[in-house]
Amino acid sequence: MIYQFDVLKGFDQATRAHYRDGERAVTRAVRGARHELRSRWRAEVRDALGKRVSNTIRGKDYPEGQASMNAAAVVWTKAPHIISAHDRGATIQARDGFWLAIPMPAAGKGRFGRRLTPAGWQERHGRTLRFVATRVGRFFLVADDARLTRKTGLARPKRGRRRKSDGILTGAQTVVIFQLVPQVKLRKRFSLMPIAEQVAAGIPARIAANWGD
Repeated sequence: MIYQFDVLKGFDQATRAHYRDGERAVTRAVRGARHELRSRWRAEVRDALGKRVSNTIRGKDYPEGQASMNAAAVVWTKAPHIISAHDRGATIQARDGFWLAIPMPAAGKGRFGRRLTPAGWQERHGRTLRFVATRVGRFFLVADDARLTRKTGLARPKRGRRRKSDGILTGAQTVVIFQLVPQVKLRKRFSLMPIAEQVAAGIPARIAANWGD
């Protein structure tokens, strides 16, 4: 069985009204702080990583839809690994001796603007990428007999037969689709916790400004 305790039981009407004012003031202050923190975090992430990642920053108020002296709020991200890596800086290493495939501009984008993987690119274009190792220790996956479109700069399969000019085949290219690296170092792009601390420090002033408003 759950018992509900009325904190205002026994107080006069003026005291009750003052307490209700306090509940509204605290709730408005916390909600305002949540809104400011979410907006500032989104702005930081958007400038560094783009709008799509910034939209993963979300916020929620508690209790929902009512005023309370114990009002609280939470701001979080639906992409914690991405946000954390760029907030701290991180080194991403390939597992089990494999490579990390970094898509070049010619790789294009997958559905909904997502980055393509080598397997996804091969499936999309119906052709196999070739591994290339240079003398200076750089490694790539390339597409043979391809062309770069003028409008988009993306690699497309070369259609038709290659022409001969002075005995030399022309009209086809070997295009770099992915660069292969053992690890990638992500530099620190933003710092979110100082913003949270600054917004939290301003909550008492928000409460005072809202009380009796």
